[in-house]
Amino acid sequence: MAFRKLSVTALGTLIGGGFATYALRQNDDMVARVQLEEKVIKRARKLPPRSEQITSLQSGEEYDVLIIGGGATGAGCALDACTRGLKTALVEANDFASGTSSRSTKLIHGGVRYLQKAILGLDIEQYNMVKEALRERASMLQSAPHLTHPLPIMLPVYTWWQVPYFWVGIKAYDFVAGDRNVKSSYYLSKEDALEKFPMLKSDKLCGAIVYYDGQQDDARMCISVALTAARYGATVANHVEVKELLKKKDESGKEVLCGARVVDNLTKKEWTIKAKCVINAAGPFTDSIRKMDDAKVKTICCPSSGVHIVLPGYYSPQGLGLLDPATSDGRVIFFLPWLRGTIAGTTDSPCEVTRKPAPTEDDIQFILSEIKNYLNKDVDVRRGDVLSAWCGIRPLVSDPNKDDTQSLARNHIVHVSDSKLVTIAGGKWTTYRAMAEHTLDAAIKACDLKPQRPCITDKIQIEGSHGWTPTMYIRLVQDFGLETEVAQHLAQAYGDRAYPVAKLAALTGKRWPIIGKRIHPEFPYIDGEIRYGVREYACSAIDMVARRLRLAFLNVQAAQEALPTIVDIMAEELKWSKEEKEKQIKEATEFLNLEMGAAVNKSLKDKVPTNLAPEEVQKYKKRFEVIDKEKKGYVSINDIRRALKSFGDADISGEELHEILREIDTNMNGQVELEEYLQMMAAIKSGTVAYSRFARIAESEEAKQNELKARNKISIERSGGGLNLDTTTDGKES
Repeated sequence: MAFRKLSVTALGTLIGGGFATYALRQNDDMVARVQLEEKVIKRARKLPPRSEQITSLQSGEEYDVLIIGGGATGAGCALDACTRGLKTALVEANDFASGTSSRSTKLIHGGVRYLQKAILGLDIEQYNMVKEALRERASMLQSAPHLTHPLPIMLPVYTWWQVPYFWVGIKAYDFVAGDRNVKSSYYLSKEDALEKFPMLKSDKLCGAIVYYDGQQDDARMCISVALTAARYGATVANHVEVKELLKKKDESGKEVLCGARVVDNLTKKEWTIKAKCVINAAGPFTDSIRKMDDAKVKTICCPSSGVHIVLPGYYSPQGLGLLDPATSDGRVIFFLPWLRGTIAGTTDSPCEVTRKPAPTEDDIQFILSEIKNYLNKDVDVRRGDVLSAWCGIRPLVSDPNKDDTQSLARNHIVHVSDSKLVTIAGGKWTTYRAMAEHTLDAAIKACDLKPQRPCITDKIQIEGSHGWTPTMYIRLVQDFGLETEVAQHLAQAYGDRAYPVAKLAALTGKRWPIIGKRIHPEFPYIDGEIRYGVREYACSAIDMVARRLRLAFLNVQAAQEALPTIVDIMAEELKWSKEEKEKQIKEATEFLNLEMGAAVNKSLKDKVPTNLAPEEVQKYKKRFEVIDKEKKGYVSINDIRRALKSFGDADISGEELHEILREIDTNMNGQVELEEYLQMMAAIKSGTVAYSRFARIAESEEAKQNELKARNKISIERSGGGLNLDTTTDGKES
């Protein structure tokens, strides 16, 4: 046993030492990439506003490439095309990253389970797919170091014979990555595994293997790629939808694509965009674009829904993830720290293509039941701890280049139709850059385009990375007077663009922090980000709360609470009317309810039976009566306002008051009855609901009243050593 441990340690040290030198060179490599990039091509200092982009699209000029789809693949294609010197346009029907690209597991990975299949099945295609993904993993970590970082992931082992089996498999993963490996994997004893992941179930635990992949903020990464393309001259526009593909006859009399008819979904204005080549990068909507080209074409997209949930950060260590390689139905579950929360997922179920995918209660319960198997008894996995839940649609495809159209492509496919529609489909987030390169190679060949240079995207730094350093947040604190937590967030989310974000932040009026008003007290998002988000082409409250900020994905209730502030600031920037503000709040609320899991949470809450003991019922009745000072039998919004004022929250907005009321007002009559309050407390007791602001208000009011009573009691000394008389709140004897 001792010899085996010594051998494992020695081998791990040897491999780790080899990669240590590589890791130390990462910063120098980034500087070299930036210098090379600046020699090859210049980028614009100022990001053109959306109005200019729309004007360019309406100019009637012919583009070399028109890309349909603003997800990771489409944005990657735009960056590749414009840096090759091609005149490039990109249109997205909704917002950048509004679909699958913002709803991933947030991992940058090669696919450790695919390597297992490749080795056991001697499948060279899967092996090459993993090798390419591992190469692209290293590229992403270098090109956007502020948005990406290495993440250790633990694979717990509960059977002794699996320890060497998994160890060899993970070492093979390191080996395939070669000199582009992130960090070397290693073995942990049971004791060391529990020290690093205290929440882990210890029963029958034999040890663990820890390997490294990357993690990212997916929506911000996608938006940053699109913004980088815009800085290099691409014309990119969100909320512009393709309605029709246009064709003309070429010199041989064959009909080929020559552009598209589009509509601005914000203004409803339609126009034509001319293009020598049209690229279909529409993700799950691949087939709808293909059918515009040829109504008789067979569908190739096989959509699959992947649901994730977000739990509080205390469910996992902040620097370590967990992989369950064999769930009850064979699916893989990841359990990962992300932006101070914990992501758990994913599911894999056939679904219909929709613009509004929604998580289901069955999917949420499946994930919760699986993670319970790996956590110890101290961690009570409660349904009420689900802060947010979302569903993404994976665009799995069958390859139209092959005769057997029923076989699903495990990698991405590039297909050119008879009319020269270039379709890129399948693949995964990690390989977006390679997918774009392959797509542009095919487009240049099929449409006889004339690029000025070959693909250079493996040398390009993404928006925000050029002046970023791991400690730049300190300058933000020192130069602007930001809170440390806020400064760290800005540096992580925006890189060197954090400085212009900070310049847009308002003064707080406090001694510290000097600037940066939080839009929600529990999160480091500040007012300046809303104003900057508009400059990043955010056009709606949904664009802002879900993708420029990640609040909707982290805590759906907090997102709802922050909406009025977000809409007020956006209204100043975009000159919204009162009616438009109300419309934005309504649409964003519907989005949070349907697509971010709020409606599922609320419907479950309504079904919770009252399961309180008699003494608990009496306790909560007293609390209710403390707020209902006028003994009306119900609590009104004025009662809530009065209670909040006693805590010093005198400036709370009417919208926030209504939100507090709505979370417990199940019969929607504008007031809270005792039964509704008891129902809420029963839900909290059972774990179906994690938190209620109304419940906290009631508890605090009771505590304050008890404190006043205790303070106004006459001590035995003051009463002459005899009677202990109660007093009223004004200090007079009763």
